[in-house]
Amino acid sequence: MMLEAKGVYKRFNGREVLGGIDLRVEKGDVIAILGPSGSGKTTLLRCLNFLERADAGELIFDGEHYDLSSASRREIARVRRKTAFVFQNYNLFLNKTVLQNVTLGLTLGAKLSKPTARKIAVEALERVGMADRLDSYPSQLSGGQQQRVAIARGLASNPEIIYFDEPTSALDPELIGEVLAVMRSLADAGMTMLVVTHEMEFARNVSNKVMFMEGGSVIESGPSQAFFENPEQARSREFIRTILQARG
Repeated sequence: MMLEAKGVYKRFNGREVLGGIDLRVEKGDVIAILGPSGSGKTTLLRCLNFLERADAGELIFDGEHYDLSSASRREIARVRRKTAFVFQNYNLFLNKTVLQNVTLGLTLGAKLSKPTARKIAVEALERVGMADRLDSYPSQLSGGQQQRVAIARGLASNPEIIYFDEPTSALDPELIGEVLAVMRSLADAGMTMLVVTHEMEFARNVSNKVMFMEGGSVIESGPSQAFFENPEQARSREFIRTILQARG
């Protein structure tokens, strides 16, 4: 078991957003986290990477135990060294070039030399098809290209797991495919990923597991094929039917 979360609780302004979530991730898993807006999907990812403090819960990562509500800065740094987080809106530095956006964390955070950081960054950008835009600024790129740079930035840190928070939701429809193609290639290469997404084709054909959430609870989880072909819960069946109808 690479990662396990137990009993993750989170409230905002008195409203329970996560009601005791359990999650198990094996090395090489690609887990699609599905559910309607407001179901707690993004909050779960943010709590796992300490971008939000859970009110309660335990994280077990590579055999080490962390209290999600009270982990120290040193413990949080240890977790984050093993993870990468890809946001909806890219979170690139607008005044930095593509290459600088990817190397910054390597030189400042990991304290690598500039030549080493550049080599790692170029290799990561090659993996996402952006090595020809090293000197471009984010404003000169499409949304899909910016998101691919953001993925390269995550890859450059050599993470054990990547969290994706609706990575295509801010993109125009014609740009979604290029980002999903990169994610598929990462999955094929054995990268462990947790993906909050509304892209049903990706969830069905690329992920090996699905977790369906609503109201801060897990309604159903299991192998992707079984979830889509024979969901156990009526709410799961309704969700799949509604999404597929909305997409024609």
